[in-house]
Amino acid sequence: MGSREDLVAQLAAHMTAEGLKQTGQRAAILDAFLDCAGHVSLDELLVRVLERRPGVGYATVYRTMKVFVAAGIAHERQFGDGQTRFEVADLDNDHHDHLICTICGHIFEFEDDEIERRQAEVAADRGLRITSHRMNLWGECQSPTTCQWRTEKAG
Repeated sequence: MGSREDLVAQLAAHMTAEGLKQTGQRAAILDAFLDCAGHVSLDELLVRVLERRPGVGYATVYRTMKVFVAAGIAHERQFGDGQTRFEVADLDNDHHDHLICTICGHIFEFEDDEIERRQAEVAADRGLRITSHRMNLWGECQSPTTCQWRTEKAG
């Protein structure tokens, strides 16, 4: 993954090219976003931003995340639950896939060289070269220790 400094520099270059100004609110949103691990919803991000900069509104976070996506420092993800989530872009272009629990909504990231190899083989057999892809697998957590819903129900 690219460093925090690389992400900040990429955003700055994009904002300059687009004639956008760096504001204190955008800086607070950027810091909160870059401190997030995994996939964060706008609501979750807003809570984190408000801890740093009270008074920032939902619409400001929404518009700023659209700028981050356009700048290539954030990826917008949909996991079938009606909520948009964002993750910090990996500037080194490392790829990962997702397993999503349909009960608790937990998202597990994983990498598997064999799956990547097989996908390339299947594409090549059909005369294609994969340039990008996204794989999301849905299932149910089987362990009460990993499933948030099962943990809450048991407790």
